[in-house]
Amino acid sequence: MRLNFSIFIKLLMIQYLSVLCVSEDFDFFYFVQQWPGAYCDTKHSCCYPRTGKPAADFGIHGLWPQNKDGSYPQNCNPDSALDEDQISDLTSSLQKDWPSLSCPSSTGFRFWSHEWEKHGTCAESEEIDQHGYFEAALKLKEKANLLQALRNAGVCVCVCVCVDSQLFTFLFHVLIKEALIRYCLLTKMSCSAKYVAGIQPDDGFYDLGSIKEAIKDATGFTPGIECNIDPSKNSQIYQVFMCVDISGSEFIECPVVPKRRCASKVQFPKF
Repeated sequence: MRLNFSIFIKLLMIQYLSVLCVSEDFDFFYFVQQWPGAYCDTKHSCCYPRTGKPAADFGIHGLWPQNKDGSYPQNCNPDSALDEDQISDLTSSLQKDWPSLSCPSSTGFRFWSHEWEKHGTCAESEEIDQHGYFEAALKLKEKANLLQALRNAGVCVCVCVCVDSQLFTFLFHVLIKEALIRYCLLTKMSCSAKYVAGIQPDDGFYDLGSIKEAIKDATGFTPGIECNIDPSKNSQIYQVFMCVDISGSEFIECPVVPKRRCASKVQFPKF
């Protein structure tokens, strides 16, 4: 009996050490969310999941271990395939917040498996297993509601009444209220200025700095922005990178901001 117990303990030790060996040291995570309108508005198009068209919201792309020198580990344990049973209680949340838009249409499990095998295995530890990895990403999305942050961003509206009493509304995507008031005063109309909610997925073009500032105001941390180019050569907001500590639970200032090219004004496409 003692011999069997000893063998059992040794097997546990080997399993624990194997996890430590295949996971790699890293400095922080990139938590990446993508805008579905930009993903689909490309030459490659997209396919909705089998559960139907996702909500018009940022979806999780991944939680990626990173190093401060710009390098990153990947595919750290090819033997650690994602076990669907390990995340069964998270499936409905993953389908909602981490949908797959790739073709052909799928349930999403193929996408999640790819993210786990490429990135998750490099964060695997005693604290972060398969369930913990996906649960951490879902909790981070709750903390960083990007769409709400952008919609709450302040822009100025100048409401002017002409001599003929017709009401005109001029919408300016500017951050300095005084500049708008000066514009109103230069006109021959009775005007007032006020702030309203601003950055919407309406195919409009918005200042890249304003987008970053809106997300920083909501989360407390400066994001990295990646843009894509649609068939009409418009620069569109595509992915937002937030940095997270190695526990996978707290946002931090990015030690390295991802270098992604964007125009000074980017389109926020409809979905």
